[in-house]
Amino acid sequence: MIQMLHSTRSMIAATVYAAIAMLSVHAFAADRPNIVFIFTDDHCQQALSAYDPSRVSTPNMDRIAREGMRFDRCYVTNAICGPSRAVIQTGKYSHLNGFATNRDRFNGDQQTFPKLLQAAGYQTAIVGKWHLVSTPQGYDYYDILQGQGPYYNPPMITAGEDGKPVTRRHTGYTTEIITEKTLSWLKEKRDPNKPFMVMYQHKAPHRDWRPAPKYLHWLDDVTVPEPETLWDNYDGRTQSAGRQSMTIKEHLTPRDLKLAGYGNMNDEQKKVWDAAYGPKNEAFEKAKPDMTEKEIIQWKYQRYVKDYLRCVKSVDDGIGEVLDYLDEAGLADNTVVMYSSDQGWYLGEHGWFDKRWMYEESLKTPLLARWPGTIAPGSTNNDIVSNLDFAETFLDIAGVPIPGDMQGRSLVPIFKGNTPNDWRQVFYYHYYENPGAHNVARHFGVTDGKHKLIHYYALEGKAINDWELFDLASDPNELQNVYGSSEHMSQQKRLADELERLRKQFAVPEDTDLGARQRNQRNKK
Repeated sequence: MIQMLHSTRSMIAATVYAAIAMLSVHAFAADRPNIVFIFTDDHCQQALSAYDPSRVSTPNMDRIAREGMRFDRCYVTNAICGPSRAVIQTGKYSHLNGFATNRDRFNGDQQTFPKLLQAAGYQTAIVGKWHLVSTPQGYDYYDILQGQGPYYNPPMITAGEDGKPVTRRHTGYTTEIITEKTLSWLKEKRDPNKPFMVMYQHKAPHRDWRPAPKYLHWLDDVTVPEPETLWDNYDGRTQSAGRQSMTIKEHLTPRDLKLAGYGNMNDEQKKVWDAAYGPKNEAFEKAKPDMTEKEIIQWKYQRYVKDYLRCVKSVDDGIGEVLDYLDEAGLADNTVVMYSSDQGWYLGEHGWFDKRWMYEESLKTPLLARWPGTIAPGSTNNDIVSNLDFAETFLDIAGVPIPGDMQGRSLVPIFKGNTPNDWRQVFYYHYYENPGAHNVARHFGVTDGKHKLIHYYALEGKAINDWELFDLASDPNELQNVYGSSEHMSQQKRLADELERLRKQFAVPEDTDLGARQRNQRNKK
């Protein structure tokens, strides 16, 4: 009932705000900035050289940072693919937008920022990964992957001549196809007399990390540095850390490691693939009987991380093509470019791959923004910002009123170097998907960037009551839980109070198992 009432109010609010926005469309349409939002899947700060140059060079992403602003503390509300996307569409936490786990379906009838932009005279488009199950609403043009989408030869869904969704198959590398389609829309399909907002969204570098043909040998002669926590034994934390199933040691599959499977390739692509991986796999199988357990884990790490970085490299190439087009078309000076990902990722930290946790590597996501004349080139920011703020930011850039029921705040003042005095100092996080992939316990918590309090409340179908507190200054790798220690009691009490305050502020229901509740409701229909 609460969710139904909220949806009704959201639709009424969307209508009101759209009407207000329409009043001023013609007055300043020509002056409003365009927006290019570039989004990847599972890309961490550790694999973007503007943050960390030790693993990979990403010159085109770095260009956005060099010509704009790099955000060092962009936190996500729920570190998993679909829920992050739903937060961006709505500017609301998972418990209000109704998409808490990857098993949910996005209710496209609710208020979203592209609908408000569209009503205010913007052309809107989304190309690439959608991952919200329902057909996109609020977009003049969409061309999206089916579900996760494969790395090669992707089926993609777009509107047919009758306006209904149709699926079309493509041949080629998915990252390159998404870039080509985005450029095609920018060059040929949009009205040049109207401002636009395009969401240019990649599958990469999502599992199972299949590189483009041109990068199959890149990094072959390089040893990628291992993270210092690769050999973490989880002794310093609660039971949850040790009961996950996402270790490089045990849970990468032969498909992940390119020891089996092709992943939707045609015969010609398979030949190129086999020529690259066949000799490398043969060498591994020959050496394996004499390798120690540690050496095998190190081999897995190198294979995994190199393929991940190869996928990132193709994304960076595509971003360069889009930035070059904006320059060539004379659009760059009046176009805001933002780059981010749906959450962070583990490149071997804690011995893991994947995301989900409130630990730093998955809680933080990259955020780069360029706005010529507004954002100072080469600037950095350490405020606590979030994907919860993106919808409000897009609306503010466009001069569209921000609905009062959105839960984030516009980043435009920060873009201008004027962080509001009342900007958030503590951030709330909530992860719901357990039982589920990788067996990460359901948990919620708060952080101020210096200390972090996490409450684990369900694991493997059973209620638990585990708490972790980390002092990030003395323990940046989050290896030692200090919850309950007398030395940290004042910080524990302060964050516990903040946790209670923010749960009330964001109207988090006492029934925290939203995902199970929604599924039970659907099963009763």
